[in-house]
Amino acid sequence: MSDVSNPPVRQGVVGGRKVRAGVQRVLIVDDSIAMQKLIGHALDSDPRLEVVGVAEDAYAARDMIKRLKPDVLVLDVEMPRMSGLDFLGRLMRLRPMPVVMFSSVTQSGSDAAIRALVLGAVDCIAKPQSGVTSAVLNVLADRVYAAATAPVLVSTPDTDRPATQTRTAPGISRIADGQVILIGASTGGVTAVETVLRGLPPSIPPVLIAQHMPETFLQSFSSRLDSILPHRVSLAQDGMELRPGHIVLAPGGIRHTGIEARGGSLYCKAIDRPKRNGHCPSVDELFLSAENVAPRVTAVILTGLGRDGADGLQALRNAGAHCIGQDEASCVVYGMPRAAAECGALDQQLPLSEIAGAVLASLRNPARSLRKA
Repeated sequence: MSDVSNPPVRQGVVGGRKVRAGVQRVLIVDDSIAMQKLIGHALDSDPRLEVVGVAEDAYAARDMIKRLKPDVLVLDVEMPRMSGLDFLGRLMRLRPMPVVMFSSVTQSGSDAAIRALVLGAVDCIAKPQSGVTSAVLNVLADRVYAAATAPVLVSTPDTDRPATQTRTAPGISRIADGQVILIGASTGGVTAVETVLRGLPPSIPPVLIAQHMPETFLQSFSSRLDSILPHRVSLAQDGMELRPGHIVLAPGGIRHTGIEARGGSLYCKAIDRPKRNGHCPSVDELFLSAENVAPRVTAVILTGLGRDGADGLQALRNAGAHCIGQDEASCVVYGMPRAAAECGALDQQLPLSEIAGAVLASLRNPARSLRKA
C-alpha cells in the first residue's frame, strides 16, 4: 500500500499504480502540501480506500476527475484561484459525485461547511484548530468510505429560499396541546432535516433536534434554519421552555440535550455525561430523556452513520411514542434508521418526502396505548 507522504507523486497520481479492486477511489483537493500528505497517508492506509491523486486547486482537480474517475473527493474549503464552495457548486451542476469537505471550525469555516452541505456535499469534517490528530483522520476515513457509496443529492434552486406557508396544513387545528417532535440525524442530515422542517407549518408543536455536528457548525446550522423557515429557530439552553412554533437544536459541545416535564410544560435540560455512541449531542440521550412523556412524542430518525438513536427510539416506542424512520432509498447513509428498524423501534419507515406528512398525521392522533417491550 502506497504512502503519499513519500514520492513518487507525479502530476497528482499516487505512485502511478493500478487501482486495487473492491476499494473506493479517493481524490484529495487541498492547497497545503502538508495536509495532502497527512490526509493521503491516513486514507491510503485504510484497506477500504485508494488515494488515486492529489490536487492543489480546483483547476487541477477538474482535470484529474476526468482522467482518474475517483469515487469520492475530499475537498478543502479555502483554496487559491477558486474556493472549495465555488468548485463544489460547479461540480454538482456538471458532474455530481460524493464529496466530503474538510473545513476549519472557525465561524467563517462553519458557515462555509453548512453551505457546502446544502450544495450537495455528503459530509463535512472539522479541522481542529489545535491540529489534525489521528482520531480526526480515523473519523475522516470512515466518513469518506461511507460517502463514496452515498447517493448524490444536488441542491435545487429553491434550497435557499425562505419556506412559505400560504395556508394552514390540513387538520392542523386538531393537533392537541402538549406534544413534542424529536428528530435525530447525522451524515446527510442537513438536507434531510431541512426537508422535514419545510413541510411543517409555523403553528407546529415544539421540535427538538439532535444533529451530529461540531458545536460551531450547529450555530451556523441554527442561523441558516432561522433565516429560511417561518418558525423561530435557536440553540437549546438549559431550562428553556419548549413552546409551539419553536425549533430547537441541541448545541453539542460537552453536554447533551434532553427534555423534562415540569408543571404541565416541557423544558430543555442539559445532560452532563460523556459522549454516547461517540457523539455529543447524542440522539439516544435526547430520546431516552423523553421516555416518561412518550405518549406525547413523535420521534423521527433520519439518515446517518452508526446506530445512535436506536436504543432511545425503542424505549420511546415501547412507552407509547410514535416513531418514524427514513427509508433506505432516500438516505445518504442508511445506518441509524437501519439500526432502529432492526431492533423493532419503528412504527413507520418512509421516504424523506413523506415524513413531514406522517409527523402531522401522528400529531393529529396522539392517543397511543403503551406497548410492551
